[in-house]
Amino acid sequence: MVLRKNDPASSQASHRSAGARVLLLEAPYYAEIVEALAKGALSVIAAAGATAERLSVPGALELPQALSALIAADRIGRGASARAYDGVAVLGCVIRGETAHYDVVVENANHFLMQLAITYGVPLGNALLTVDTEAQAWARAEADKGGDAARACLRLIELERSLGSGPRA
Repeated sequence: MVLRKNDPASSQASHRSAGARVLLLEAPYYAEIVEALAKGALSVIAAAGATAERLSVPGALELPQALSALIAADRIGRGASARAYDGVAVLGCVIRGETAHYDVVVENANHFLMQLAITYGVPLGNALLTVDTEAQAWARAEADKGGDAARACLRLIELERSLGSGPRA
């Protein structure tokens, strides 16, 4: 079954996500935008009967490093014996500037987040906004991209559970 944000069947996801522990991994360089993303994510997580914790790192390039540290500490990922989290929703914003730094940050942060998620079996929803202007960032935050990241994370946790590869609530 494919669950969509406005699909009435999405309410059925609650029982499959109940008890899930989600880490909101945040790069609050644009703190107000990230707070708006977190508000949406927290609402979705609570509605699913899941819980969330928040962890902030300085910027987008530190997001994969933090996820790697959590995997190395056996706190998340396939087979983690001290699993503290069932999945992660990444929240942040990178706005294009006048130099190529934007491209380096965006490409590396997203690439290594996905590499870690795939390699170590981490259900990951991504709301690392990559935009040209602050107005675009606000439009995406107000369009509930934080909630979308939480929904993606929870859906991947559900998939893991249905395949018998993740912890049951």
